[in-house]
Parts: sequence; C-alpha cells; structure tokens
Amino acid sequence: MSELIDYVDTSREMFKKELIEFLRIPSISTDFSYKEGIRKAAQFLLAKLEMLNLDRAELFETDGNPIVYGELTTDPSRPTVLVYGHYDVQPPDPLDLWETRPFEPTVRDGDIYARGASDDKGQLFTHIKALESYLASGTPFPVNIKFIFEGEEEIGSPHLVPFIESHEELLACDMILISDTAMFARNTPSITYGLRGLAYMEVEVVGPNRDLHSGVYGGAVENPANVLAGIIAQLKNDEGVVQIPGFYDEVQELSGEDRDAYNKLPFDETAYRKKLGLNALHGEKGYSTLERATARPTLDVNGLWSGYQGEGAKTVLPSKAGAKISMRLVPGQNHRTIAKLFRKHVESLAPDTVTVTVTEHHGGHPAVTDLSFYGLKAAARAFEEVYDKEPLFTREGGSIPIVADFQRLLGAQSILMGFGLNSDAIHSPNEKFALKDFYRGIQTSAKFFTFLP
Repeated sequence: MSELIDYVDTSREMFKKELIEFLRIPSISTDFSYKEGIRKAAQFLLAKLEMLNLDRAELFETDGNPIVYGELTTDPSRPTVLVYGHYDVQPPDPLDLWETRPFEPTVRDGDIYARGASDDKGQLFTHIKALESYLASGTPFPVNIKFIFEGEEEIGSPHLVPFIESHEELLACDMILISDTAMFARNTPSITYGLRGLAYMEVEVVGPNRDLHSGVYGGAVENPANVLAGIIAQLKNDEGVVQIPGFYDEVQELSGEDRDAYNKLPFDETAYRKKLGLNALHGEKGYSTLERATARPTLDVNGLWSGYQGEGAKTVLPSKAGAKISMRLVPGQNHRTIAKLFRKHVESLAPDTVTVTVTEHHGGHPAVTDLSFYGLKAAARAFEEVYDKEPLFTREGGSIPIVADFQRLLGAQSILMGFGLNSDAIHSPNEKFALKDFYRGIQTSAKFFTFLP
C-alpha cells in the first residue's frame, strides 16, 4: 500500500486545485436561481468519476436536481460499499460576515474557506480521491464500490428516497459510507454511530385582513404577534422540557453503557460555554450538556417574523406573524407522528380570534449503527492508523435523514466517517475545512477499504 500513500502525498497540490474548482461552483439548492450551479456541480462530479474508467458512471435526472452515480465491481464475492454525499450547499448569507467571498476558495493558516468546504464537498471528495489513488498507483482495489451523490440534501432530499425505491437493485450494498459529520475535536478522530431525526414545521398566525394602526385598533383586535409569542412560550417549560402531549412517549432512554461512553469523552464544558460567548448553558435537567445536545429530543424556534422591521418606529398592529420551528428527535420517535402531535397541540393553543396554519416542511428518522458492525470496526482501525490515535464513538445532534432511509430501504448500516470539525462553521459565514484533514481523510478512506475484506 506504500505506492498508494506515496501517490496521495505527491498529489496533494493537484487534489487541492481540484477541490478549489469544485468549491467555486455555487450549487445552492434552496434558491432556484442557482439551478445552473447545481447542474455544473453534478457534471463536475460525473467528469471525475468518468476519468476513473469505472464500470458505470452516469447522471440520473429526477423531478428536482440530478443524482450522480458510479460503480466499480472488482469481485462480486467481496463487500460492496455505497459512498453517499451531497454536492448542494447552504446559502452563504449573511455575506457581509464573510472575510473572503464564499465561492472564491481561500487558504488561510492551513484551512480552506468556502461555502461547502466541509459540508459536504470537501468530505465527499476524499472518497473519490481515495479510489483514484488506488487505480493510479496500480494498487488493487480490495472491494466493490458504488457512488451516489445528490443535490438536494440541504432541502430535505425530496427526490432521493423515490430514487432509492425505484433503484434498489442498482444500489444494493453491504454498507453505506458517509462523510458528512465532524470529529469530536481537532486531531481527535471519532466515528458517529447515532444521529437525531428531524421534524421541521412552520406556524402562521393571521388576524385582521391588513396591518392596522395600533392606536386606533389596539385593545379591540387580537395581535397575531402576541398570539404567536404566547403559543411558543407554552411549547417548553422553564426546565427545557417539551410540553406537547405524547412527545416523549416513544423515546428510547440512554442506557448505562451509552452514558458511560459520554463520560469518557474529553469535553470541557467551560471552554464550550466561553467559545459561544455565553455566561451559562441551559437545557433539560438530569442530562449532561453533551447528552442534551446529541441524544435528547429538542424543540427550537429557527425563525420568527411579524410587523415592522425597518429603522425607527411604526405603530402597527400586524396582520400576520410566523415562525419556523424544528424538533430534533431520538431513537423511538417517528417524525411524522411528532409532526401530527405538534400540529394538534399548536392548534389547541390558538384562540378563535385568529387563524392558525401549521405546515410540515420536511423530516427524517433518527438512526443508530450497531457498535459491533464489522464496517464500523474497519473504520476505527483506519482512523487509528492514520491519526495514530484510537477513535472515539459519539452520537451527533444533527440529522442526516437518508441514513435511516438507507437502513429501511436497502437493509444496510451506515459508517459515518467524518473528517470535519464542529468549529468549521458549516451553514454559517466563513465555513472552512482543514487541508490536513482533507489529505488525512483520503488516506483514512483508502485504508478503510483495505481493512474490509
């Protein structure tokens, strides 16, 4: 395998140049005006797969954004790994908080700054480069591999599940490899074995048929902003416990083994709080900060709007008020059931002086990988060889809904092999990815394939 590692080491500048080219593409899935960027990113990945002379590489059209697929079969008796990633990215707003332009990748202090650097272009690219390193160095590839890259992850993957359902034979595999998570800390490799699910909702409260003068109508007409504030205030109590009836009924409580694993993680709560600029932390009583952030269900307001937002004062009684609210879910909870419970509870809190509309945007199931799975052990061994440190096993508070869908539809478990950091500012201004971990990610991916057979 020395030839392969030599190839990775001598190709670093080329790999970086290609990554920069990829990151320059504004593949924002939430904004239709970037449709051209979406297609360009898909075609970029397709071209990289075609250059590897795989058995198959093609672009599948969907009713939304295209799906990129590739496969290489070396020996049908050996394991087949399906590599998943997404080439779409979040909007870069607010632009004025970026130190450099979001789609002009810039390297500073060993990190590459650009939208999508860590989530997920840089991470998915490690696996393409790992396979290239095998083929270009003449090192026999030890397993069978398939790639599936989508362009709608940041909008809930609306067309991916139908694609999987209609292509189960094409996507048949022994495991899924995903790099869309983070290591626990810098130079501290970790494998995520659990993800929370998600139920994402929107609430709109409508009162009078137009904005009204608060001096003329105030006190006689219900204010939708006041009503919405009251509804939100009743969704959780002061201890952070969600007040929706039935919300916790199916929650699988943490086992003693789970909680012992959390206690072994090198977590500095004081440093965590100070890094966020907070005087104190807040959350559900009876659980540690890490447990609350990764293994307990939550409810949070993500957006809130109503009335006059401009400079100065305007004495207006708004006609409408709205909020976007997300609930992170844990094993046992079903996002569709939770969405129904949320709607029923919010509607029950609304007075008859307003009209309340509750909309479910998207959701996903939580997922947990068996810690004894041989694919997980191969990933741990690969991390240890490259980082010279035994990896940690963690749960993550975020959601990758497709992980549960893969398990349900393909009967395969996922290996969440993340190379980024929680400090990479994904979804925020100045997103970055350490080039050192980009290169180490390529090596780790390569060794993972070696340790599988």
